[in-house]
Amino acid sequence: MISKKILNPERIRRIQGGFSFIPHRFLTDGFLDSLTQKELLLYLFLIMASDRHGLSFYSYDAICSLLQITADQYIAARNGLIEKDLLEFDGNIFQVLELPKDPIPSPKPEHHPLTVSKLIRQSLKEVYHD
Repeated sequence: MISKKILNPERIRRIQGGFSFIPHRFLTDGFLDSLTQKELLLYLFLIMASDRHGLSFYSYDAICSLLQITADQYIAARNGLIEKDLLEFDGNIFQVLELPKDPIPSPKPEHHPLTVSKLIRQSLKEVYHD
């Protein structure tokens, strides 16, 4: 087992002012793996922006500007987090929710590399057999 020691005792993190944290099971129970890149970006932002109850009220244009994402990417990420039971949104206020029992995985992308590869091989077989 690895023995832990504080590397820089003068720079130990402390919660001061705002309040944000990510439970360790976000990593260990597979929640990180279940999110797309944009979902993770939005989730982390909302955690940092939220109060101790998980509430924040940034507008979509402020979020898009700060995260450098398009409105479509924001909407897809927001809806993905809602579908994965990590976020509530009433049109004005966000609430980052306590983690559910298990993560809800992202659906497989339509243009999965294996599918594209399979289609290319199939096309090449048809060309060479004709």
